[in-house]
Amino acid sequence: MTKDFTRRETLLAGAGLAAAALLPRGAMAQAAARWQLATPYPDGNFHTRNLKQFVDEVTAATGGRLTVQMHTNGSLLPMPQIKRGVQQGQVQIGEILLSAYGNEDPFFEVDGLPQLVTSYAEARRLSELAKPYIETRFQRQGVSLLYMVPWPPSGFYTNTPVATIDALRGTKMRTFSTMTNRFATLVGAAPTLVQAAEIPQAFATGVVNSMVTSAATGVDSQAWDYARIFTPIGFTFTRNAVFVQRRALEALSPADQAAVRAAAAAAETRGFAMSEEAASSAQATLATRGMTVAPPTPALLDGMQRVSNTMVDEWIVRAGEDGQRLIAAYRARS
Repeated sequence: MTKDFTRRETLLAGAGLAAAALLPRGAMAQAAARWQLATPYPDGNFHTRNLKQFVDEVTAATGGRLTVQMHTNGSLLPMPQIKRGVQQGQVQIGEILLSAYGNEDPFFEVDGLPQLVTSYAEARRLSELAKPYIETRFQRQGVSLLYMVPWPPSGFYTNTPVATIDALRGTKMRTFSTMTNRFATLVGAAPTLVQAAEIPQAFATGVVNSMVTSAATGVDSQAWDYARIFTPIGFTFTRNAVFVQRRALEALSPADQAAVRAAAAAAETRGFAMSEEAASSAQATLATRGMTVAPPTPALLDGMQRVSNTMVDEWIVRAGEDGQRLIAAYRARS
């Protein structure tokens, strides 16, 4: 009787193994799915904190079937390599400043157009209108958009007052995208591409002596060590995009894919609120650290609008019909 029982156990175990072998590979692998995530921003940045909460919510919602290891501050991949890294499977999730990829597709630059967006309500509207176009482009490249969150509005960092646009002429301006490079050229500054993590060194060595970026980046890079004046002008509300390799996402069960999407939607809503909070708190930090926060003069804003009109017209030509449709839709609803 013992021999019969042992034989029956063996047969049942064998049948179980055979059945497991017939399961789709994705169904077997998903229980141990572990993704790598690359972001160029430091741990204290609000984008990174939002991303960390997204990661925690994904792990909880999937019951631990999916875990994500974060690599912050460009420690695994610098920002110019993150998108390609996700496409090639070096990492499964990436975060980038979307407008920094304008050389790849001019459509990614739309939120880098100065003075096109001047409030969070306008930033949200432009983001929603642009999202289908961006999703289509990402899908063709083997990645899937999860969410987008804007940076706080940008301003000028200088050591002398910027009362008019002409005050920027002749400066060595730190740039981070095609759009900021073009802006610097139009105002007569010398553009130099510098990644966020390298800003302090670039100022210290005289490579640059001015820049236009958010107050949050100024805090991250301790701008009070190299600049005396911050002039907030609402230059842009550039967006970070968080995206995933399509193959990795589609390997998850439908329920876990839905959990990732739900966490991403929550991160986008939360990120907008965090950005607004960062806009005021970061600017206050700059002032507390001894920087002069100088409101823009009417003459400066007039000069900015002239440059903006030129850049919008140029962008529509480069972005083609999609760009023309987007700007028309945005202006119709403004």
